[in-house]
Amino acid sequence: MSLGFSVSGRIGKPVAEVFDAVVNPKKLSGYFTTIGGASAPLVAGAKVVWWGKVPVEVDEVEKNNRIVLRWDATDADGKPAYKTRIEMNFEPLDDGGTFVTIAEAGWHEDAVGLKKSYLNCEGWSQMLACMKAYVEYGINLRDGYYRSEMKGEPASEDNI
Repeated sequence: MSLGFSVSGRIGKPVAEVFDAVVNPKKLSGYFTTIGGASAPLVAGAKVVWWGKVPVEVDEVEKNNRIVLRWDATDADGKPAYKTRIEMNFEPLDDGGTFVTIAEAGWHEDAVGLKKSYLNCEGWSQMLACMKAYVEYGINLRDGYYRSEMKGEPASEDNI
């Protein structure tokens, strides 16, 4: 068994618009990968870079429905040791909005895995809040949100 979590939220826009806010690198960089950006669109089989330094492997993209990604989890020394799996699901709602669920799993069941899973849970929760503000109102909540970003640096576990 491995550690994992799931976070969810409603975005008050149609699923196609919400989905595009994740797969489109310009839009993703407007509220999430704000420092360093996103290097390319999310398409199945692609390897993209977020924040100018974080490699992301795109396993699956099912338009307006689901995205599956993998990225490095680090060990106690901060070196990539294995990958975690991120699954994003986009559910159209009867009111015209979209219910987004982001699940990440695969951390080792140890103190380091537990700590890093909590940090990523915080990050994905914050991403959903920022996505809602950006997609619904055009506001970038992430700008200056973390201490690191106030300095112009991407957030990491050592500088948030």
